[in-house]
Amino acid sequence: MNTRPHTQDAADANGRRTFLKTMLAAGATPLVLPSMTSAAHHKNKIKLGIIGCGGRGQWLANLFAKHGGYELVAGADYFQDKLDEYSAKFDVPANKCYSGLNGYKKLIESGGVDAVAIISPPYFHPEQAEAAVKAGKQVYLAKPIAVDVPGTLSIEESGALATKTGLTYLVDFQTRANEFFVEAIKRVHDGALGKLSFGESFYHANDPFKNAPEILGPDPSNPDARLRMWGVDQTLSGDIITEQNIHTLDVMSWIMNKDPVKAYGTCSQTVRPWGNCNDHFSVIYDYGDGVDVSFTSRQFAAHGTKPDGIRNRMFGEDGTLETQYSGPVLLRGIQGSFYRGGDSSGLYESGAVNNIAAFYDAVKAGDASNSTVAPSVQSNLVTILGREAAYTGKTVTWKKLIKSKTSMKLDLELKA
Repeated sequence: MNTRPHTQDAADANGRRTFLKTMLAAGATPLVLPSMTSAAHHKNKIKLGIIGCGGRGQWLANLFAKHGGYELVAGADYFQDKLDEYSAKFDVPANKCYSGLNGYKKLIESGGVDAVAIISPPYFHPEQAEAAVKAGKQVYLAKPIAVDVPGTLSIEESGALATKTGLTYLVDFQTRANEFFVEAIKRVHDGALGKLSFGESFYHANDPFKNAPEILGPDPSNPDARLRMWGVDQTLSGDIITEQNIHTLDVMSWIMNKDPVKAYGTCSQTVRPWGNCNDHFSVIYDYGDGVDVSFTSRQFAAHGTKPDGIRNRMFGEDGTLETQYSGPVLLRGIQGSFYRGGDSSGLYESGAVNNIAAFYDAVKAGDASNSTVAPSVQSNLVTILGREAAYTGKTVTWKKLIKSKTSMKLDLELKA
């Protein structure tokens, strides 16, 4: 039990707000610390509905519940069995859990919901976020925000509408809520590396969808099976470069702090025989002024080859930045460039915890600045730029990409 007096709670809250203002003044995406108050000190809890009640949706719901400032009051998911699990686990009334493709609409219209956390397959994010904002709901949105350019720009529009109407709209990138990433990249932007030379970005991991054959069954085209195994479906996920690799490409985009000029690359489905997503990508991002960043990713076994994981390096005339998701983050270089940084282990959970606390604080403060939207839009477009270059085998320019009107079309017959 928290035995500190309420005056200390107020001091903690003021400290978090001061720290947030400092980071914003420095031009960084806001980093906030988890709320220090106990559940007993949260009054007028935010009534939250979860859209997407599968594995990660339930995992995040647990973190929202642990925070203490939220009350889980509704849920929406295409699959009834996922809703049943969610309802039982979080004591959400069954009549406030809505199945089917339009379940999210019923949740939004049901009344008694202040905010929604959208954890559904990325293909559905733009329409669900737009509907939530138009209904006056605060929005907590999982990455990636969309699977194509029109969808990404729709998120930009719904984020702008949220700001205009005084709603909080937060995109959940864990690295941007980590103190070591924030400080190291701030120093890069302040010139710690000197003139930039080149960079490296990669996401090397084993296949997270080894259970796909069991779920897809004898008919991989079955709509329900495809939706359950959306991570190996190009349309539902945006392919691995958007769905998973956005973690490292977001850090690359954050480091570079501007739009790339163009990209070219390759991809293929060489090792994994199920689904229609590629199992590796290799892309060169040209940022102009002679600075390129090479990106590679894989989703198959490398038989113990190291290094793997989610890593970024940027080389400059005065130093080098090294970052690892759930690992060391530091700057090496000449005097004045060195930054010891720290270990970001546990980032998958701690980043989400920080963002959940940030969302709560922003909603309660009426903060609709929504500074996570613009960098998330940029990073999402960066992944699509690389994907289109790799799909076509041609150089694709940023200027051409952002004019694209091509939407990915879902060819599934799903129940409303």
